[in-house]
Amino acid sequence: MKRHISLFILLISFHLLSQIKSPSEFLGYEIGTEFSRHTDVVRYFEYVAANSNMVTYQSYGKTNERRPLTYAIVSSPKNLANIEQIRTDNLKQTGILNGNATPEIAIVWLSYNVHGNEASSTEASMVTLYKLITEKQAWLENTVVIIDPCINPDGRDRYANWYNQVKATPYNPSQIADEHNEPWPGGRPNHYLFDLNRDWAWCTQVESQQRLKIYNQWLPHVHVDFHEQGINEPYYFAPAAEPYHEIITPWQRDFQTQIGKNHAKYFDKEGWLFFTRQFFDLLYPSYGDTYPTYLGAIGMTYEQAGHGRAGLGIYTDEGSELTLVDRVAHHTTTGLSTVEIASQNAKKLNAEFKNFFNNSDLKYKSYILKGHPDKLNALAQLLDLHEIQYGFATSGTVNGLNYQGKKGSMDATGALVVSTHQPKGKMVKALLEQDAKLSEPLTYDITAWSLPYAYGLDCVASTSFVSANETNPTAKVINQVAPAVSLAGYIVEWNSLNDAQFLAELLQNDIKVRFSEKPLSINGNKFNRGSLIITKSDNRSTANFTETVTKVANKHGRTLFVANTSFSDNGTDFGSTDVKIINKNRIAMLKGKGVSSLSYGALWHFMEQQLKYPVTSIDTDDFNADVLSKFDILVLPSGWYQRLLNDSTLGELKSWIQKGGKVIAFDNALGAFVDKDGFDLKKNKTEDDKDETPKGNLTPYDQRERASVTNFITGSIYKVKLDTSHPMAFGYDDTYYSLKLGNDSYQFLENGYNVGYIEGDAVSVSGFSGDTAKAGLKNSLVFGETQIGSGSVVYLVDDVLFRSFWENGKLFFVNSLFMVNSNVWILD
Repeated sequence: MKRHISLFILLISFHLLSQIKSPSEFLGYEIGTEFSRHTDVVRYFEYVAANSNMVTYQSYGKTNERRPLTYAIVSSPKNLANIEQIRTDNLKQTGILNGNATPEIAIVWLSYNVHGNEASSTEASMVTLYKLITEKQAWLENTVVIIDPCINPDGRDRYANWYNQVKATPYNPSQIADEHNEPWPGGRPNHYLFDLNRDWAWCTQVESQQRLKIYNQWLPHVHVDFHEQGINEPYYFAPAAEPYHEIITPWQRDFQTQIGKNHAKYFDKEGWLFFTRQFFDLLYPSYGDTYPTYLGAIGMTYEQAGHGRAGLGIYTDEGSELTLVDRVAHHTTTGLSTVEIASQNAKKLNAEFKNFFNNSDLKYKSYILKGHPDKLNALAQLLDLHEIQYGFATSGTVNGLNYQGKKGSMDATGALVVSTHQPKGKMVKALLEQDAKLSEPLTYDITAWSLPYAYGLDCVASTSFVSANETNPTAKVINQVAPAVSLAGYIVEWNSLNDAQFLAELLQNDIKVRFSEKPLSINGNKFNRGSLIITKSDNRSTANFTETVTKVANKHGRTLFVANTSFSDNGTDFGSTDVKIINKNRIAMLKGKGVSSLSYGALWHFMEQQLKYPVTSIDTDDFNADVLSKFDILVLPSGWYQRLLNDSTLGELKSWIQKGGKVIAFDNALGAFVDKDGFDLKKNKTEDDKDETPKGNLTPYDQRERASVTNFITGSIYKVKLDTSHPMAFGYDDTYYSLKLGNDSYQFLENGYNVGYIEGDAVSVSGFSGDTAKAGLKNSLVFGETQIGSGSVVYLVDDVLFRSFWENGKLFFVNSLFMVNSNVWILD
């Protein structure tokens, strides 16, 4: 009887599959001859799921532009009927769920189109889905395949819609043709112009946050991130290049090679070129290959020639034509090959996956972090997104590796404790360790990201297990409305981004706010520089003043100190010239040609989604002196402004600054002011500049790349001294750890304020720095302000908003907006 039932089910499945249309049949064009819009891709996946008992399809969220984020689960009908058991059994073997299980079903996750203009992969996702259920059903008997057809729908549609608008008919393969040259900002990033392939660990974007919820419910054994690269590189697949992070197991290394050899079999058969073990390493934890790897998966990047230049077809530098049809075929082949070898090794994959979660050999058992409660809570929120366990110590002292180089033990009372004695212990190590071990300095991305430094926290890594409980010692703040009769004003300390968000909302509610440039003491209560002062005197005409301030303070969890007198203990009275008004500044920011889209996007996202304060974005093509007169502050994201800020335009900008304007320049934007009259900015000379002997490079051809690393700083963390009396440094201690992305070195300002600087030899605490580059940072500016007339220019040599994950740097930017040279008004 059972045999008859099985045969009946098989006949029904065959009948259903025989009726399913291919992507080309469903969409009405051959895949690879058009770029499919995201809505058409969704329609096809919905159609297949509705007509196949081997596919389910659902949404896991929406993008900023309201496009659906989706995933399909593909497997045999039997597995889909038992899918919840398969999922939970997999988590049981990691220890995340309680219970015993010995599953033998492989779980493969295929992620497509994280970069919007690397658009062949979403086309391939549809073909892969179709082939799996019509040609490769046998693999699905012991394998579950999860397909995310488009991680970045906003970026993909930006690219696809642009290309469909400008392409010739038939398409033009000439590299110079308009269809091969995307306009700014290109389709690569998401809505806020973030690179989503650098956001897996930091989770700053809604796409990442929503995807991780689903990813953590599955934790696949194999994860592939499909990409594209330059038009002249054929195809890259695993194994990856060095360096590998030290937590990567020998099995993970070996199986990458097995997968690569399986791919090579198909590529060699077709005569397709490929390369392995070059460029794409496994170190930086926020990639779509490394993040899954640090959670036990075989995480891989596959890179097809093409990118945003390729369109439907383009001539390479070698003269051959690269078509979208070819690109789709290559990605489809590697996707299917990955499922094939996973199916062949399903039992071994499960066994090794289980072994990965044994963390007994990790040296450090606990990371103990102390600092301001706002910063501890911010880190805790990130750990929550990753479902990493943590607790809070109630007492005791700890010894171990001190990240600040301090001697002696740390008082652990109230500290955040993150133990490696948990399923995700290896991810804990990767994110919290002081300095990742490097087997190779030539890397594809930054080499330092240690979260204790990023969040401005003291940290001790201990070889012992430190006990902690789940109770957060930070109490919820509830302020009561103060009686207006006896109120002189409110004081709020200034320490974190939470305080900045509180200030921004007060200004939006037309509440006038001051800050103290000097330490303040009222009735024995002491407040540091930068503390906010909200006086009844300034807000006499504001309706519901006390109610509004109290409501906003409670919303942001800020403690209001109620001052019944404005007479201070130390001479800093509320009416003192050291207590300055914070202007409701009108802020402009440049975007467009010459501006780094990533830097602009980080600033745009910060202003809208974090600080929530209005900013006006102005295209560089529309920038002129008349525009400036309508604003108080001009923000220059990292970029190349030498053409825009020519002698004439720079003169107009300088005139605006002299009248009270403020420029805040990030990273490469500083180049526009180097050696310009009045801007007080000069570069440090390198040893080569000082050496007047004849120059020549006798390094052999095959050693040039290796020799060049002496000039590189590939994302390294440096110790910086701060002048805490300057408003830009309010809320900070006298030592700051800065993420340096390059070797730019500027002299100390002669007439301005050197707020953050490296004095003497540079001290790096994490990441790789070449000897020459590091030596060049001796006696160099990091943050500074120079005043020009009534206005000023703020220099941020290090980009404090880089990828929006360096939380401890964000207050420098807020201080620059509201506190640096604050008592200046520009009149229309």
